[in-house]
Amino acid sequence: MSRLDDKLARIRAGEYRRRDFIIADAKDPDMGPGLHAVGPVRDVDGTTPRVRTRAEFLAQCADIVRQDVVDIMLASASNIEVLVERGVFKGKGVKPAIRANDTTDVWRHRGAKHHETPSRAFRTASLSKVKGGGLTDLGLYSITFNNVTDADVASLEAFAAFRADAEAVGFNYFLEVFNPNAPLGLDAEDIPAFVNDSIVRCVAGLTKAERPLFLKIPFNGPRALAELAEYDPSLVVGVLGGGAGTTRDCFELIHQAEKYGARVALFGRKINLAESPLDVVRFMRAVADGEIAPKEAVAAYHDALAKAGIKPARELAADLEITEAVLKGA
Repeated sequence: MSRLDDKLARIRAGEYRRRDFIIADAKDPDMGPGLHAVGPVRDVDGTTPRVRTRAEFLAQCADIVRQDVVDIMLASASNIEVLVERGVFKGKGVKPAIRANDTTDVWRHRGAKHHETPSRAFRTASLSKVKGGGLTDLGLYSITFNNVTDADVASLEAFAAFRADAEAVGFNYFLEVFNPNAPLGLDAEDIPAFVNDSIVRCVAGLTKAERPLFLKIPFNGPRALAELAEYDPSLVVGVLGGGAGTTRDCFELIHQAEKYGARVALFGRKINLAESPLDVVRFMRAVADGEIAPKEAVAAYHDALAKAGIKPARELAADLEITEAVLKGA
């Protein structure tokens, strides 16, 4: 069993310990926004002269895997293929995973407006080639409900087709459910409950063998997260990272998510756009384990930057601020 399997087994058995909290690095921006989203090259003086090349992006992915702190490396099938061929995962506890579908709400290309209309299902990756090629047996499937009946039904039908394909080749998945990207008749305060209800309805008809290994959802506040986590402990809930935010936002989200019932965090931009991704990951682990509080972790992160001669994107006082509204007052 992999480190991920061990942790999930203990979580489902009711034997969860804080060090069982699962951390994933979501390095899959090429499957949605595209080239610009892989992030800029960041010089030690804080300047960002250009976007990373694919080779530079893959090098960062490899560094994270070799650090062996995260439990999952999520990337496009093409990038996982390169990392596997280079032997990056050998001897490490990090599980490779692919983005198994790329719905239109994540098509945030420069100048595009695909994400402004209700999400439509689409898949690029071939499960049989990924599994048969020895790359991995784990992928992320994403779905977005918008309270638009035809669109939501089409998304569920595509999800059913994916599950059939996954079962046919022995492929496991975890399920990402975004907040509505183009909702119809939903007020902002209704969205957390709508998403929770949509998730439960979505998986209620699935047998144990068909269910996702865990969920990846937005953190819609303590009440909404606790409601879903407490409803069915066999449905392991994870949170996604959202925007880059401040370093305090990153550590605070880990802290609050764990406190209110999440057992997984899948962060993309919060790692990818950090001044020192390896240090961010190191302190994410420490916060998740309860070894350090979010505020103290920010200060320790800035100390690490100073020792490495890296100029921070923000001064410490600014980086200690909680800027994401959902994290305030919890």
